[in-house]
Amino acid sequence: MRLHSYFLTFILIFFSIQFSNSQSYKLIWNDDFNNDGKPDSEKWNFETGFIRNLEEQIYTNRKKNVRINDGKLELIARKENFRNKKFDPSIQNYRFNTEYSAYTSGSIHTKDKFEFRYGRVEVRAKLPKGNGVWPAIWMLGANFYEIEYPNAGEIDIMEYVGKETGKIHATVHFPWDDAQGIKSDGGSELISDPSEKFHVYSMNWTSEKIEFLIDNSLFHTFNIDEAGDKNNPFRKPFYLILNLALGGNWAGEVDPEIFPQKFIVDYVRVYKEIEE
Repeated sequence: MRLHSYFLTFILIFFSIQFSNSQSYKLIWNDDFNNDGKPDSEKWNFETGFIRNLEEQIYTNRKKNVRINDGKLELIARKENFRNKKFDPSIQNYRFNTEYSAYTSGSIHTKDKFEFRYGRVEVRAKLPKGNGVWPAIWMLGANFYEIEYPNAGEIDIMEYVGKETGKIHATVHFPWDDAQGIKSDGGSELISDPSEKFHVYSMNWTSEKIEFLIDNSLFHTFNIDEAGDKNNPFRKPFYLILNLALGGNWAGEVDPEIFPQKFIVDYVRVYKEIEE
C-alpha cells in the first residue's frame, strides 16, 4: 500500500484540475493500482481466450499475465504453450477451432462497471518492445455486444506496434453511410523512448471533438460531426480497455526471442469537465 498515492487520489477528488487548455475538470473515476495482486474486480473485467484481429495470444486471468505489482498494473505477454479452453473443432472460427496458442497475455476492461460519455482520460504507461507486440489503451461503445461492429464506435487513445519503433497511433472507427462499412480517422506521433520511460497518453472528448495527446501535447483532433447525425456513436457512452496483444492483422510476425514483455500502467484517471 502506498499512502502517498491515496493522499493524491483524495486531493484529486475534492479539487478541480486545471489543464493547459484552461478547462477545469473533476475526477470521476480512477485506479492507481495501489494493492498488489489482481485488478479490483469492482472496476475491471478480464477477457479470456482468443478475442479479436487474428491475434496469436490467448488472454488469461492468471496473475502470470495480469497483476498489480509495486503500485503498477502489469499486463505480461509470455511465450508458453497454452491450451484453448474454448476449443471446439466443429466451429468455423479461429477463436474456437485453434486448440493451442504459443503465447499468453492479458486484457482488462470496464464494461458494465464504468461507462461514460464525454470527459478526459489519462493513462500513464510504459510500453513493451519488439516485433509483434501491440499494446493498446482504447474504448468501445457501451452497446458493443448489442449491435454489429463498427456501429458502436471505437476510440483508440494509444496503440503501438513494435515493428514501428516509437510511433504512437490514435484512431477513431465508426460506421460509414449507414452501411456495414467502416470509416477511420487517426494520427500518429513519434516519441523516442516509449519502452524505457513512462508517458501520459490522454484524450479530451467533448460533444464537438476528440483530441489525442501525449504528455499533454496535442497531436490529433477528430471532429465528431464527421461521424454523421443519424447514429453517431461518439455521442453515446463508452467503456475502457487495456490490453497487450501479439501479432494479428496489424502487428505482424511475432519475434519469439523477446519474451516476456510487459505493458506497465501506473494509473488510469477519468475526468469530467466542470460546467461554467
